[in-house]
Amino acid sequence: MKAALAFAAVLLVAAPPDEITYTLKSVNVAQPGTPVKIKILRWSSEDEMRPIVTALAAPPAQPSEVARANAAAAGRGRGAEAGRGRGRGRGAPAAPLSPIAAFTASLGRVPTVGYIWTNDITGYSIKYAWHMPLPDGTERIVLVSDRRLGDGGTKWKPADASAKAAAETDYTFTLIELHAGPKGAIEGKTSLANKIAVDKDANTVALENYGAATASLASTSSAGTAPPPSR
Repeated sequence: MKAALAFAAVLLVAAPPDEITYTLKSVNVAQPGTPVKIKILRWSSEDEMRPIVTALAAPPAQPSEVARANAAAAGRGRGAEAGRGRGRGRGAPAAPLSPIAAFTASLGRVPTVGYIWTNDITGYSIKYAWHMPLPDGTERIVLVSDRRLGDGGTKWKPADASAKAAAETDYTFTLIELHAGPKGAIEGKTSLANKIAVDKDANTVALENYGAATASLASTSSAGTAPPPSR
């Protein structure tokens, strides 16, 4: 009974009072004006967010560690070749995942908490939904889908290809950071052309440098109850 009540409390804390829907459009991209509808069913719980943030925060393997592992694997391989018939080599150990690879894998282990629809044939599942109020009344929202917007097409590429090509990422997921103003205006920036990182102060994944990034989403309207204060 206590376990059931605790689970219900977690869902209550994570869920917005009503589903939240944002109607946006693409800006500053190769094909501006693409409609984007975001529906947040609930906020991710702490237990759901923790492994995702931890995966990205993990330091990458040091070259010396990889070199030692490769050397050990090579030694075992030579020993197995020399002593064939006495036993089989175990093979090289699996290389450790990079933070981005670990982050990508972690998205597949959490439930869907919302959806993103564009004019693509299929929608995009939201696997991470976090928010917090800023001092000026703006609501900061971070959403992550386990798929890349546009699935490799050109319409989401930066409008100024010559200036932005160097910044374009190869992530297979999409992180969207929205700033929803108190008067209804919404600005959105994505990981399509911006790196992601862990915001240690807010304890969330986010764009590495939101202020320097170019907006790629703007509001047309919003519906639903405004997000509640963060936990």
